[in-house]
Amino acid sequence: MTNHDEAAAVRPLTRAWVSRHLEAGERIVGAEVLHGGATADMRRLTIGTRDGGTRHLVLRSFVGPTRQGPAEDLLHREADALTTLTGTGMQAPGLVAVDPTAAHCEYPSLLMTHLPGRTVLDDEGLESRLPLLARQLVAVHAVRPAVRPREYVALTTADTVVTPADADATVWAAAIDVIRRPARRYQGRFLHRDFQPGNVLFDLPPEDPAGARITGVVDWAAASWGPADLDVAHCSTNLALLHGPAWGLRFTEAYQEAGGMLAAASDERLYWQVRAPLAFSEEVQSVAQPWRETGRTELTTRAVEERLDAYVTSLMDALG
Repeated sequence: MTNHDEAAAVRPLTRAWVSRHLEAGERIVGAEVLHGGATADMRRLTIGTRDGGTRHLVLRSFVGPTRQGPAEDLLHREADALTTLTGTGMQAPGLVAVDPTAAHCEYPSLLMTHLPGRTVLDDEGLESRLPLLARQLVAVHAVRPAVRPREYVALTTADTVVTPADADATVWAAAIDVIRRPARRYQGRFLHRDFQPGNVLFDLPPEDPAGARITGVVDWAAASWGPADLDVAHCSTNLALLHGPAWGLRFTEAYQEAGGMLAAASDERLYWQVRAPLAFSEEVQSVAQPWRETGRTELTTRAVEERLDAYVTSLMDALG
């Protein structure tokens, strides 16, 4: 459904900018707020076409500061990533236009094509979706860009980790000591860097839940170059917090079963895999809130902290 209320409305300067990038005879006829984004405002725009039909575009606007860095840098990287992915067979949006410095729009913005499907964060059906996620991430890492994106940026340090209340302080101290060590050597891969269920679109036939298929991967603003372990660790941590620690460990297995290659030695794998949950420790509330907005109301900040603690413990038990 297309909303026409004030919250969904496209601001005047941005509306004019979008209109300049439409085909002749096209116009914006509606806008819908897309919920669940943690770093930017997202709107699905309904475009009236010259023949009387409609099509959709997606508008991504940064209305405030982000923990990931300046909006200008994020939009440049996303535009570069979408350009890189063109022609690779990756199911990613196509770049239409970008205004990274808000030279034309009220806020730094990017306009892209709309992909079908929806995100799925429910526990039900995860068993059948998990291998699809793993195979999709293997495909991301198989991309060989003509120009490498920037090197990955670590999202936490040993001195900024926040140990959850009531967590096993000894286990967390040991995990923090792991990332005090120098970064391990790695074989570089093209990384999404925020690959997780909230950025993967699915088609779920209601009559055949097992017939789920992925229709696209979105939010490429953090695309970078680094070890595949980082993407796997990030998705594993999201799954552990959304569905329980066992699912985080299971995704790592599924990635390898799908042909993905991780660091060979257990101490090397632990170094990369523990970085992600330790980074999450600094922003549990901001991570949990978008999930609750999508209907996962049981995922309170405290509940997510407990799962985070359990997952760090499981990693240290398995690899430490």
